[in-house]
Amino acid sequence: MVKIEENNVKNENEQKKAYLRGYRKHGKRIKRIEAEIAEIRSMKMYPSMNNDGMPHGSGQGDLSGYAAELREKEDKLYYEGVEQVKTYNDISGRIRELEDEDERDVLFYRYIKGLRFWEIAQAMDYSEDWIYKLHGRALWHLNIS
Repeated sequence: MVKIEENNVKNENEQKKAYLRGYRKHGKRIKRIEAEIAEIRSMKMYPSMNNDGMPHGSGQGDLSGYAAELREKEDKLYYEGVEQVKTYNDISGRIRELEDEDERDVLFYRYIKGLRFWEIAQAMDYSEDWIYKLHGRALWHLNIS
């Protein structure tokens, strides 16, 4: 019976961690989309070079395909930014609901700022072991339902 309860707590904690990681996932997607946009613009700036490294025609003809592709990526970037803000507001609001300030700080540093546990320990002037315990307590107290 105790084993079943431990598994339920582990599964619940994993769900909470996945939820909390949502904010940083949006940030990663935004960086990737920005890199794609930069690549599209770069290819248009130097249209006479193909992947084979050999010069070709000027390629300055029809810009509609370029503009459509660029617009699609920019729309995707905007949408991802909006979703990131929504996710941030939701997650930070739930973190603020925690009663203990140290628990709030650990979750903020870990899931919003993306710090490692040793970095959190340094920032909060605690041992890394204590940060792990605070993190566990914070997950236990966090309400995501």
